[in-house]
Amino acid sequence: MGCSRNQGLIAGAVIGAVLALFGGILMPVGDMLIEKTIKKEVVLEEGTTAFKNWVKTGTEVYRQFWIFDVQNPDEVIANSSNIKVKQVGPYTYRVRYLAKENITHDSDNYTVSFVQPNGAIFEPTLSVGSENDTFTVLNLAVAAIPHLYPNAFVQMVLNSLIKKSKSSLFQRRTVKELLWGYKDPFLNLVPYPIATTIGVFFPYNNTVDGVYKVFSGKDDVTKVAIIDTYKGKKTLGYWPSYCDLVNGTDAASFPPFVEKTRVLQFFSSDICRKTCDHFTSSFPACKS
Repeated sequence: MGCSRNQGLIAGAVIGAVLALFGGILMPVGDMLIEKTIKKEVVLEEGTTAFKNWVKTGTEVYRQFWIFDVQNPDEVIANSSNIKVKQVGPYTYRVRYLAKENITHDSDNYTVSFVQPNGAIFEPTLSVGSENDTFTVLNLAVAAIPHLYPNAFVQMVLNSLIKKSKSSLFQRRTVKELLWGYKDPFLNLVPYPIATTIGVFFPYNNTVDGVYKVFSGKDDVTKVAIIDTYKGKKTLGYWPSYCDLVNGTDAASFPPFVEKTRVLQFFSSDICRKTCDHFTSSFPACKS
């Protein structure tokens, strides 16, 4: 009985030692195989898992807006009173649901070029109301005229057109009109060939963003999806500091093996800048 127990203990110890030995060998080997597979599949080239998910984002991306409804427009116009606003939102749209187009691989410098079609679909379940909700907001065309045309005679002519069109410093517009565009009655009367449609994001739908050139990661997986150039440039020309640089990703993809302490940077063409340590709420429109 004692002999059997000793034999069992010895056998158990031997098996345990063998398993520990195999574990010590197989775990690093397994890690190496997993890392090798990841490095292969994250490269942005035909046939990889990453490329398929990169061409058309698998996860849903949303953009939310808040509207500032002017509460005292008559007082502001008549007495130059301080403006009072009420913030309403969010109004949510699903974006980045269209696949990238004009994808071109450059094997010499390990980059991929593409354009991103723009589209926005209203999401009522994630919004506080309908995109047809109406608010009192600043009349962009009327407010911009004195700054664009400081000549007194030109302003006199334009003021007559503003009155004729029954426009004012403030107007009532729907969320859809404010964001995606509306025909301005004042601009329709201007006797010059100018754009008559105004919107904070006009034009957006049925347009494309780019051209982007990003690193494929074929030579270095730590550079996967990081932007090399935007519209052929590495800088924007708007900002005096490092915030003017075009780098980071488009926020849809990031390189693998990211540590928790690493700061992820992404570039937003809508505000014409990358993310920075110090963000300002005022920015120029990003037009080409």
